[in-house]
Amino acid sequence: MNFSNICNRVFQEATLMYHKTDDVNAQPVNPYKNGGIEFLLFSKNWIDAVQWHLEDIIRDPKIDPTEALTIKRRIDKSNQERTDLVEFIDGYFMDKFKDVKVLPGAGLNTETPAWAVDRLSILALKIYHMEQETLRPDATAQHLESCKQKHQILLTQREDLSRAIDELLADIEAGKKYMKLYKQMKMYNDPTLNPVLYKK
Repeated sequence: MNFSNICNRVFQEATLMYHKTDDVNAQPVNPYKNGGIEFLLFSKNWIDAVQWHLEDIIRDPKIDPTEALTIKRRIDKSNQERTDLVEFIDGYFMDKFKDVKVLPGAGLNTETPAWAVDRLSILALKIYHMEQETLRPDATAQHLESCKQKHQILLTQREDLSRAIDELLADIEAGKKYMKLYKQMKMYNDPTLNPVLYKK
């Protein structure tokens, strides 16, 4: 089975499980063994699902400013967890391909496999929510048709991205491409690097 198939299956499972409660405070019940790649993928999509809905909530024009700030802080924390998990998944790939002999002239991709997988996880959520829009009983026919067209585009995008991920992994495994793991080095969350924090 291609790696993208595993990703898409796990992402769909996580997305559907989240929406059983549709609660940003619900605790995930990861059905996979801790330490395995499927466990990581499920955790990744759950973080994305929660953050998706936090982003919706904070855009309520009537939201209490104090609550909005609390949610903004939570989104910042979620972004850091998401980044850490992507880098952890890349660590999985680095270990998997550590013995591959890189061929002369091998290329470096513009993004690591896990950052492409990150986009695939977000796509799973886009597809789910766009499909929900096609089913709204209160929406106009024009809205429903527009969302159906967008949904089809998203499905095509998932096919293309899935193929690209599998091709990248195959090229890395064959030594035609290689990967480097660059930490994101986010500065705004680091009290030693954010001047607003360290000047205090």
